[in-house]
Amino acid sequence: MMQAATIGFNTEYSEDAPSLEEIHSLSSLTFLEFGAPWCGHCQAARNAMQEAIDEHSSLVHIKVFDGKGKRLGRQFAVKLWPTLILLRDGKEVERIVRFTSAEEVRRLLLLS
Repeated sequence: MMQAATIGFNTEYSEDAPSLEEIHSLSSLTFLEFGAPWCGHCQAARNAMQEAIDEHSSLVHIKVFDGKGKRLGRQFAVKLWPTLILLRDGKEVERIVRFTSAEEVRRLLLLS
């Protein structure tokens, strides 16, 4: 499994982002989260993310440190943090931006 990915809630943003090819090769339901550890919106979303993922502990959570010059975020057209993208078999199903509640994350899962 790639370094930025964990099964269940991922606590840390990884500087070592997977490549777009690695993302497209995923064969499971996956959350791809873009943000930064110092971002206030990201910090506010942390508990919501953890609560929702703890209910679905088999989900893969890839948490990528995004910013200027970070290629993967640009490939997914990330403009605001946190951006949470639901992937099914490496393809985007839906996304939410600047979420604050576990309910918003749960609604994403209903689309899967």
